[in-house]
Amino acid sequence: QVQLVESGGGLVQAGGSLRLSCTTSGLTFSRYAMGWIRQAPGKEREFVAAINWSGSSKYYADSVKGRFAISRDNAKNTVYLQMNSLKPDDTAVYYCNAASRAPRLVNGEYDYWGQGTQVTVSS
Repeated sequence: QVQLVESGGGLVQAGGSLRLSCTTSGLTFSRYAMGWIRQAPGKEREFVAAINWSGSSKYYADSVKGRFAISRDNAKNTVYLQMNSLKPDDTAVYYCNAASRAPRLVNGEYDYWGQGTQVTVSS
């Protein structure tokens, strides 16, 4: 059974930082591209970031470029999202997801996803 478990969310003031983690089990982690999406109240889910299986290619939404950084540790079956200079507009539930190729994640296609972790940024 495939599981993706996110952690690291919380309440932070604008300008602060958080690091999200997503640990997986039940899949061959190194064979999957991994990503993060988010959903704010009343809004559709949106792509945030993706990383290919080796970590050599990374993709970001324009809204987070220069502020967020995605990385992975294949030995730990874990993907991370370092979020800096957080803004109130970043408030959302953040989900990690997995797909065979990173471009699929950019296009909103994924094979597995987690339960999400809440990130709240106060002004």
